[in-house]
Amino acid sequence: MRLFGGLKEVFFMVVVKKMPGDSDDVLIRKFSRKVMSEGILSEAKRREFYLKPSLARKQKKRDTEEAKKRWLSGISK
Repeated sequence: MRLFGGLKEVFFMVVVKKMPGDSDDVLIRKFSRKVMSEGILSEAKRREFYLKPSLARKQKKRDTEEAKKRWLSGISK
């Protein structure tokens, strides 16, 4: 993470090594799996628009309440 002009810039670097016998399709699949597992796309979507701190707190509270409901419903089964 770099600080540039008061704004945070985040750089992600995904490295996929080609093994002997790997085709281009295999490399693309490996790359896309690695991007998904590292959460790069979800992070980019989250940072696409500015979220005011008050709305971020409300969203976090709502998410924890939903997670608690899901957890409690799993216990009762």
